[in-house]
Amino acid sequence: MSLTLLATTHRVAPGLLTWRAWDALRSAAAVRLRAGHPLLPALREAGVGAETVEEPDAARLVADARSAAPDGGIVWVAAPEGDEALMREIGTLVVADPLDVEVLHGSYDLPGARLLDLVSVMDTLRRECPWDRKQTHVSLVPYLLEEAYEVLDTIESGDLGALREELGDVLMQVAFHSVVAAERDDETAFTIDDVAGAIVEKLVRRHPHVFGDVTVSGADEVNANWEQIKAAERAAKSGDEASALDGVPLGQPALSLAAQLQRRAARLEAPAGLADGLAEGRASDAGSDVGERLFALVREAAERGADPEAELRAVSRVFRDRVRAWERRR
Repeated sequence: MSLTLLATTHRVAPGLLTWRAWDALRSAAAVRLRAGHPLLPALREAGVGAETVEEPDAARLVADARSAAPDGGIVWVAAPEGDEALMREIGTLVVADPLDVEVLHGSYDLPGARLLDLVSVMDTLRRECPWDRKQTHVSLVPYLLEEAYEVLDTIESGDLGALREELGDVLMQVAFHSVVAAERDDETAFTIDDVAGAIVEKLVRRHPHVFGDVTVSGADEVNANWEQIKAAERAAKSGDEASALDGVPLGQPALSLAAQLQRRAARLEAPAGLADGLAEGRASDAGSDVGERLFALVREAAERGADPEAELRAVSRVFRDRVRAWERRR
């Protein structure tokens, strides 16, 4: 006499169950589940007779399990969300009159499985929420930038407990752009799977020392190989017009832009003199030397191993705190 509560996850294909789960289903005196349960077609295909009900009756499940043959039992296939309320009710019923009750996990989430939930939620929001429905790639840009900066602020402030939530906000933006793109009916359309597939291919391609037969001596050689592979990719894409500066976003903050341009130029061993006289030929002379001096400061920061953008943010935070303290003293 036993009652088995079979728990499964909806994040794997129905029917992909453990051996113990299939053994319990085939040997049970009775198998019950809700009508419309995603596992029902797989059970019927496997020849497992199953009784469907609209809603489970805890008292009946317990009573039928008590009256079952010694070599059989009742299996209740829980809903994908878990049927926690039913399990608590069964637990209450068997306190005074014990019954062999087992919770058997028939399938498990794989790492990354909750990403499927994100895709499902975003699809639903795009269909049913008026605000989400009207968004475009362009209208979403400010939110992507804002969320990325919030991640940066969280890391720099040391609030690592909040990092999970902020990264989730960035991930949501990726999913949002993907669901917008999937609606197009031309060659520019893509899905979240295309996005994931593209980055997987890139990571595998750029890590031949992990996924191939290349041997490296350390991180420096990994970085050198990475740059060589990127150069080959640029050449394949742009031919003779390929440049090491391809892909540098000019819309990023100016200090970060200057630093990234200088890093890429340094990898090419470009002559330092290319940075001389940068202010010449500008349309306006007002403050033209300031930009050139800032550009030089970015190079000085790199020589010291510092990030100019982070350094300016750091002193800006100190200034902010001083102003706030001064305000309180007034």
